[in-house]
Amino acid sequence: MADQNFTDAIMLLRADHDEVKDLFDQFEDTDDGDEKRRLAEKICNELKIHSLIEEEIFYPAFRGVLEDDMLDEAVVEHDGAKLLINDIMDGVQANDSVFEAKVKVLSEQIEHHIEEEEKPHEGMFAKCRDTDVDLKALLEPMLRRKAELSKQAESEGLPPAEMSEVQPEAAH
Repeated sequence: MADQNFTDAIMLLRADHDEVKDLFDQFEDTDDGDEKRRLAEKICNELKIHSLIEEEIFYPAFRGVLEDDMLDEAVVEHDGAKLLINDIMDGVQANDSVFEAKVKVLSEQIEHHIEEEEKPHEGMFAKCRDTDVDLKALLEPMLRRKAELSKQAESEGLPPAEMSEVQPEAAH
């Protein structure tokens, strides 16, 4: 993923969306258990990285500019996905009998989230483009953070995804 392919932050986020959708398709298309586990781990790492750059850089840039409800909903959707991501990452190592079901549900959640962000005219990205926030200026710090997290994922691995709003204990 070359930096020059992106003219702004939204282009980077859309490319991440396309990449993870492709990984989910690859997961669905293989019957090889080891390959499914490798793909699941890659999907989870990509989603952790993507959610971190959105939550650390992109969403805060629009706080007070976009409707807070839209941003809050996106963060809560991330948290729901993070619960599954952590379960899947635990299941990659174990012989989890519902491992594939968890990946399928994660895929459906992510597809919904992408639709909410990319919906023409009324999605988050369309609304972001209608603001005065400099999407080109956001690109560089997002690329830097993504590169840093990708390097960490390859070398030492990423820690479990941390919840922003939803606390697992609160569900009981």
